[in-house]
Amino acid sequence: MDLRRFSVVFPVILLIFNNPCLVLSGDIVQVDNSSPKQPGCSNDFVLVKVQTWVDGTEASEFVGVGARFGISIVSKEKNANQTRVTLSDPRDGCSPPDEKLAGDVLVVERGNCKFTTKASNAQAAGASAILIVNNQRELYKMVCEPNDTDLDINIPAIMLPQDAGTTLEWMLKKSSAVSVQLYSPKRPLVDIAEAFLWLMAVGTILCASYWSAWSAREAAIEQDKLLKDASDESTTTREFGTGGAVDISATSAVLFVVIASCFLIVIYKFMSSWLAELLVVLFAIGGAEGLQTCLVALLSRWCKHAAETFIKVPFLGAVSYLTLAVSPFCITFAVVWAVYRNLSFGWIGQDILHQIVTLLFYVFFDQGITLILTVLQIVRIPNLKVGTVLLSCAFLYDIFWVFASKYLFHESVMIVVARGDKSGEDGIPMLLKFPRMFDPWGGYSIIGFGDILLPGLLIAFSIRYDWLAKRNLRSGYFLWAVLAYGLGLLITYVALNLMDGHGQPALLYIVPFTLGTLVMLGRKRGDLKVLWTRGEPEMVCTHHIQLEHTEEPSPEK
Repeated sequence: MDLRRFSVVFPVILLIFNNPCLVLSGDIVQVDNSSPKQPGCSNDFVLVKVQTWVDGTEASEFVGVGARFGISIVSKEKNANQTRVTLSDPRDGCSPPDEKLAGDVLVVERGNCKFTTKASNAQAAGASAILIVNNQRELYKMVCEPNDTDLDINIPAIMLPQDAGTTLEWMLKKSSAVSVQLYSPKRPLVDIAEAFLWLMAVGTILCASYWSAWSAREAAIEQDKLLKDASDESTTTREFGTGGAVDISATSAVLFVVIASCFLIVIYKFMSSWLAELLVVLFAIGGAEGLQTCLVALLSRWCKHAAETFIKVPFLGAVSYLTLAVSPFCITFAVVWAVYRNLSFGWIGQDILHQIVTLLFYVFFDQGITLILTVLQIVRIPNLKVGTVLLSCAFLYDIFWVFASKYLFHESVMIVVARGDKSGEDGIPMLLKFPRMFDPWGGYSIIGFGDILLPGLLIAFSIRYDWLAKRNLRSGYFLWAVLAYGLGLLITYVALNLMDGHGQPALLYIVPFTLGTLVMLGRKRGDLKVLWTRGEPEMVCTHHIQLEHTEEPSPEK
């Protein structure tokens, strides 16, 4: 394996390991089982928009989180009143304010007493709501203590981050009148982002599968020509399309998931800004190389001479003139994405690089280029048995690291890694993402690389079988596998919305649909044994038979 291809492989392997399907930045309802509900303290944690006005002019908007106690916050902006803001005196709000309030919103600082005490004092002074400013930049979920008795609180209580409190305090000192509007808009049931992600995921699998099958057929045509021109001594029956390919075994499939789990734990434990930067660099390298390979493959049909003329480059070996011509563009594209990835349009470049790397993964694997990372060696699914082992392990892997890991690590490891917590990044780059354009909270809908890649390996196996068996779409397995994948992904997004945007393990829904469809359809058609063991129909080498028939009989004595 040469250096250029390794630069694609290494980021690809990293991308496989992180495959949650969840909504980032903007979970409206946050259920925290570590702080149980009790009478007077039973609210769900909701994000709250705090829109400010300075002397009647609309100013900054902050985001806070509602407390377990207090009354519910209105969800519609039109039902939220503009209310005057007052700084508490004393600032910590641990004793009643010196002056009575005429329905003002009271701003207090966190510390020195319980949250419920601050809210009770504000309510007794006549405040209509209380904003408690945290002493850190993060939001904090305000709960009641087990022995808390001050639970008769009938005003909203919202926690603000430290920087928002600093800005609000500056506004109050610089102007004569500051007012706020408090509301917690609900997320729409369905956002167009999910429809676009569904189309991109299914479209990627379609393109990648057809590309890999086309590449395999091209290799078969070349092999067929060699067989026609070969002499009797060099003519042997060979399997179609295997040409040096290394098939993944059932043992390797299990080992793959074990290594993936270890790698996920390493990222979780050492997640930081430098690790996030490293992942960005690796993703950019793989994306640039992938974009270059795709452009060269596309342009070589029109620029044959440039594609077939090579020059020797130090460390890289023989490189075509066409590759040299497109490389600067690909490198620039990846670098621009890496630099401006956090801007509002950064997701476009990330998705393009993501799609390119995904396409290359299928093509490289089906063409038999050996990809090695430590003890991991994967090329393609040779039969349904190995596919079942791989996807079943991935199915359990996804469920464990999204749901069960909470009981060991007190948080979902997969979701924490996908969000890029403690890294200073808005999520890791190993995700396909699309902005939630009609969501009042913004954010992105995302799907992990593995949720496309792993089921896609099974779908690529199905189209390879169909082409070998000369089956059309209706009588083959590829069409039904793609439909099953699309339905499984659709069910994933339904579950995502029913559970208020909490991260869902996509393979929990996709694997039963895709794998179950192929198994049941193969059993119904009587192909299950061949699919399970050989993975391809019986092939007869007609050239070898023809040569045997034309061979002159040996003279009898």
